[in-house]
Amino acid sequence: MGRSLKWKPFLIFSLLFCTAVGLHVGTGGLASRTPMTIAQVHYSGGGDWYGDATVIKNWLRLLRTRTDIETAEDRVIIKLTDHTLYQYPMLYLVGHGNIRFTESEVEALREYLMNGGFLFANDDYGLDESFRREMRRVFPEQELQPIPNTHLIYRCFYELKGLPKVHEHDGEPAQGFGLFYDGRMVVYYVYSADIGDGLEDAGVHPEDTPQVRELAAKMAVNIAVYALTQ
Repeated sequence: MGRSLKWKPFLIFSLLFCTAVGLHVGTGGLASRTPMTIAQVHYSGGGDWYGDATVIKNWLRLLRTRTDIETAEDRVIIKLTDHTLYQYPMLYLVGHGNIRFTESEVEALREYLMNGGFLFANDDYGLDESFRREMRRVFPEQELQPIPNTHLIYRCFYELKGLPKVHEHDGEPAQGFGLFYDGRMVVYYVYSADIGDGLEDAGVHPEDTPQVRELAAKMAVNIAVYALTQ
């Protein structure tokens, strides 16, 4: 009962967005009274969980200016075992290095995702091996599945041809993967794309052209809209 009550505001919030189509997302009183925010995951293992310092701030601004979603001003940092976890409908995880969840964090993340939460993970180059390992602990019965370019996440707000590629890294194509629970994609993971770098303040990665940054912005809006409407 306690968990259901924690989720009640965001279950209602999500219902307000269920009619989102084309270029319009949501209406209703709760959206204006409850600013949406995105929590960045503080994990252990030695990886730089704290990276992408300006990403969520810019992401939230995009949502405020391009959709009807009212948002907070900046990111919140949480650990998966924090009692405030269920206040956030969406989590952001990023880094270059190793991730290691405790058993309590594995259980907390699984319960969060099974009860309506959503995780967007961005490989900042070097995250892939440890992220896949930890996701097998969260959902041992499945592997990350490739997400086809026809998936709703690429067309729920902006019509995209697929996952944009922001940074070259090793030159591999941009790849999106997902984990599903009860028919709903609860984890969306991007590899060799680095959407986060395209959302940073312009001076952080000056090599990213305005055209590339715009693709990253559109993808970020789609991810949030998808997370809030499923």
